[in-house]
Amino acid sequence: MDRPVALVTGASGGVGGAVALQLARDGYAVVVHYRTHREAAEQTRDRIIGERGHATVCCFDVKKWEEVEAAVSDIGRAQGPIQVLVNSAALRRDAPLAQMSPDAWRDVVDTDLTGVYHCARAVVAAMEARSGRGGRIINITSVVGETGYAGQTSYAAATAGVIGFTKAAARELAPAAVTVNAVSLGFIDTEAIRHLPVKDLERRVPMKRIGAPDEVAQLVSFLASEEAAYITGQVIRVNGGLLM
Repeated sequence: MDRPVALVTGASGGVGGAVALQLARDGYAVVVHYRTHREAAEQTRDRIIGERGHATVCCFDVKKWEEVEAAVSDIGRAQGPIQVLVNSAALRRDAPLAQMSPDAWRDVVDTDLTGVYHCARAVVAAMEARSGRGGRIINITSVVGETGYAGQTSYAAATAGVIGFTKAAARELAPAAVTVNAVSLGFIDTEAIRHLPVKDLERRVPMKRIGAPDEVAQLVSFLASEEAAYITGQVIRVNGGLLM
């Protein structure tokens, strides 16, 4: 109860795991969220604890409001109110538009966009109640939401929606000192791109390399800090110049 609490959704993934580790290094008690990849989430937790940080593991489905609400309530009772929320949980179901099933569309949009709404809604009342001390909501999104990409209409729609959500929520919550920002990623070295021709991807990036999850985590760390208290409603790109 003596440490500020940060919830990182999708922390079983490469970016979410790196963010969780960095926030623990920053002094947060980190809730490492997962839905299906329990072993990876536990590995992230164990690494944090191995560095003498504080972490717990939590499982819920961001698509389901009742599960999110119950989990956030449990975290609040056990550890205190969540002061930093990082929405990193994401899903892709790539397919040409003519072949994309309604179920696949809903699965992506419900995870990547509605999940952000569910988690933000669950934590925001406690953040607003912190007497001007506010809180931080940081949404991990993608360059695809800004540029579009063939075969990713569902992912592009969801991530573009996250950007719009970020800006609207930032305006609404600014009087309570709750900042809301988005981190828009290009090609980052995670499982999501390892099946792709990496050399071809690198040629598309002006910096001629793929980004590292730790580089994302450093930006999230700053946005979660007191030094970033006057930064809100922004979409900050981590993409090596892929989109400027």
